[in-house]
Formats: sequence, structure tokens, C-alpha cells
Amino acid sequence: MSHTATGTFSVRMQPLVDAQASEGVSLGRLKLSKQFEGDLVATGEGEMLTATTPVPGSAGYVAIERVTGVLHGRSGSFVLQHSGSMGGGSQHLRIDVVPGSGTGELLGLAGEFALRIEAGQHHYTLNYRLPAP
Repeated sequence: MSHTATGTFSVRMQPLVDAQASEGVSLGRLKLSKQFEGDLVATGEGEMLTATTPVPGSAGYVAIERVTGVLHGRSGSFVLQHSGSMGGGSQHLRIDVVPGSGTGELLGLAGEFALRIEAGQHHYTLNYRLPAP
């Protein structure tokens, strides 16, 4: 059965190493720390790799984060895999639950995570599936 969780989250990013630049392209590595509220009450911890280019608005990133908490009353953790790029006025972002990463009452979790930013606030929608308890 499919479910939808919505809410907000805050995110803090800290550089783990100094960005390395060559020919105008900069590669970076950051620590992610998130706090989720709403249907998902959880923390997220992970790492992000970034590439920024000398072309304004052109960049890419990948990230892995473990989310630990309560989703619609079910406790456990799962891992999100991010892949994003932007350029030429278009953006592509895909965030999926890593298959087999669910633990505790979230064992068997599968789904897709979407985010949007409005007035500086991060909002999420998690469309997910879980086996019957």
C-alpha cells in the first residue's frame, strides 16, 4: 500500500575538506545534518560530494544520508540516495530510499523523496511503500 508523508526540515552543511579547484571546476565534500518534522520526525546524517562550475547556475551533487526516527508512528531508520544537477535553467533531482536499507519497523521501506524550498523553508514529500505490519 502506498503512503505519503509531508513536513519540513532544517539542514546544516559543514565542509569536511577544503574544496579542490582545477580549471574553474570546484569539487567539495560536506557533512549533512538534518532535522525532520511533520509525518517524519527524525534526524538525518550523511555526506555530500559537490561539483560547481564557472558557468553560473551549473553544478551537480550526490549524497547518502541515514534517516533515523519515526515515520507515521513506525520507528526505525533508512538511507536516502541523492543525485542532482542543474544547468541551462533546468534542474534534475532524484532522491530514493536505498532498497533494503530500512530497519526496525521500517524494514522493507521503499520510496521516493521530493523537496521544495519556499520562502527559505525546506518542505518534503515522501511517497513510500511498507509491507503490512
